[in-house]
Amino acid sequence: MTMRIVKELRSPLNRLFIYETEDNYRVESVFYKGERLCISTQVGCPIGCIFCASGSKGFFRNLTFDEIVTQYELLKDSLPIKGIAIAGIGEPALNIDNVEKAVDYFRKKGLKVTISTTGYPIENFKKLIKFSHNGLTLSVHGILHETREKIFKKKEKLEELIDAIEEHLSKSSSSRRKKFQLGYLLIKNLNDDLENLKLLGELAKKHRFTVMLMMYNKVDGFDLEPVSREEYEKAFLFLREMGIRVTLSNRFRTDKLGGCGTLTIGREINVYNL
Repeated sequence: MTMRIVKELRSPLNRLFIYETEDNYRVESVFYKGERLCISTQVGCPIGCIFCASGSKGFFRNLTFDEIVTQYELLKDSLPIKGIAIAGIGEPALNIDNVEKAVDYFRKKGLKVTISTTGYPIENFKKLIKFSHNGLTLSVHGILHETREKIFKKKEKLEELIDAIEEHLSKSSSSRRKKFQLGYLLIKNLNDDLENLKLLGELAKKHRFTVMLMMYNKVDGFDLEPVSREEYEKAFLFLREMGIRVTLSNRFRTDKLGGCGTLTIGREINVYNL
């Protein structure tokens, strides 16, 4: 199956592209930071993250290999794409074979490839971490079991995911560890408490992982709120004081158009202005 671009939406920071498949599904990619294309791997998502628009309309099917790489191929001649982020709509580990082929395809094109995943299902996650990626973010978003229960509809035990990474790293060069980080999206009154943050810091310190600390992007129809800028900076400093290397959401990732958790399927394309 192939796809075509049916709409481009722009903000001062990002350019969002809506594609239509041959069977009339619409998925999205976003070009941000002036160099990276964030692409999708599924039509919808079954993981059911409480904050994410990507799975809010259900899950329909995996994208084919051709549909994954076509998101890049349709734009490569008009945009200065230097890297691919497999972090759009869908859980990459649930489309493992097509994602593996896509990663190899992009790497042969000389592109840097990063992957974001919840690690579900773990048997595929163990394969995913071995791919020839330039960086993998394990989206944890909570350390306490009860917090993760609220955030994910489908998930694996966090300790088993970490063990899988460590088993892989034990057979790899020491530099490989730098390619893995923990993703943590701060949501007000859900996972921004000191207990979760302390456990996050302890986990990152024990395994020498960087933490990508992200701000929740408000999505229409979701009864969730982002933390304030002051609270966000306080959490950052708390982790830094624990000796953790922390990266922050850049302005492209917090943009309402194409920011983390905002891509969706079947977006109404006639109500937006370019």
